[in-house]
Amino acid sequence: MRRRIIKRIEDLGAIVVDAARAARELWLVFVGTIAGLVRRWGEGEARSPKGELARQLHAIGNRSVLFVVVTLGFIGMVMSYQACLQLARITGDFSQIGQQFIRLIVTDFGPTLTGMMLATRVGAGIAAELGSMKVTEQIDALRMSGVLPIDYLIVPRFLASLVMTLALSVLGSVVMFGLGGLTAKLSFGVNPQLFFDVSLVRPRHLVIFILKALAYGAAIPVVAGFCGLRARGSSEGVGWATTAAVIGGSFAVIVLDFVISATALFLTGGDL
Repeated sequence: MRRRIIKRIEDLGAIVVDAARAARELWLVFVGTIAGLVRRWGEGEARSPKGELARQLHAIGNRSVLFVVVTLGFIGMVMSYQACLQLARITGDFSQIGQQFIRLIVTDFGPTLTGMMLATRVGAGIAAELGSMKVTEQIDALRMSGVLPIDYLIVPRFLASLVMTLALSVLGSVVMFGLGGLTAKLSFGVNPQLFFDVSLVRPRHLVIFILKALAYGAAIPVVAGFCGLRARGSSEGVGWATTAAVIGGSFAVIVLDFVISATALFLTGGDL
C-alpha cells in the first residue's frame, strides 16, 4: 500500500513537472515571437523567406473563408430560428430580436466562433508543417545556419493570423447576422428593418470584438508553433503535435474569451 501511494505521488509529481516545463516553453515561444516582431520591424524581410507573409495571409485567410462563412452562417440561422421560435411561443414580440442578436454576435459569438474554426484548421496546419520540419531535422539545419526558427517560421504566421483572424471575424459576423435575419424573415415574417437594427451596438462592444479577434489571432499560431517545435520521433510525433495544437488552440480561445469578457464586465460594472 505504501509503495502504491509513493508511486502515485511520483506520477503526479512528474505530471506537474512536465506541465510546468511545457508552460515555460510556451511562454518562451511567445516572448521569442514578440522579440522576432521587433527584429522584423527593424530589419525588414531578412529574417523570413521572401514573400512568406503574403503566402501565410493566403493560407490562413483565403483558404479559411469558405469554412468560416459556411459554419458561422449555419450557426446564425439556427440561433435566429431558435430565438424566434421561443419568442413566438412566449410573447410573440420580435421587436428586440435583431438588436440583441447583433450585440451577442459582436461581443462574443462572431470572433469566438471564428477563433474556434481557425484553431482547428489553421492550428493543425501550422503544427503539422513545423512538426514535419522538426522530425526531419530541418529546424536544426536552420539553427546551424544562424537562423532563429521562431523568426523564420512563426513570426510570419503570427502576423498573418492577427490580420486574417480579425478580417474573418468581421466577415463571419456579417454573414451570421445576415443569414439570421433572412431566417427570421422567411420562417416567422420578422420585418428586416426591425431585425437589422444595430442601435444597441456601442463603441465598447466593437472594442471587445477587436480585442478578442486579435487575442485569438495571436494565440493560435503561438500554441500551434509551440506544439510543432515539440514534435519528436517520426510521423507519430507529427500526429501528436497536430492533435495537441487543435486542443491547445481551442482551449486558448475559450480561456481568452472568458478572461476578456470577465474583464469587460468588471470595467463596465456589468453593463455591456
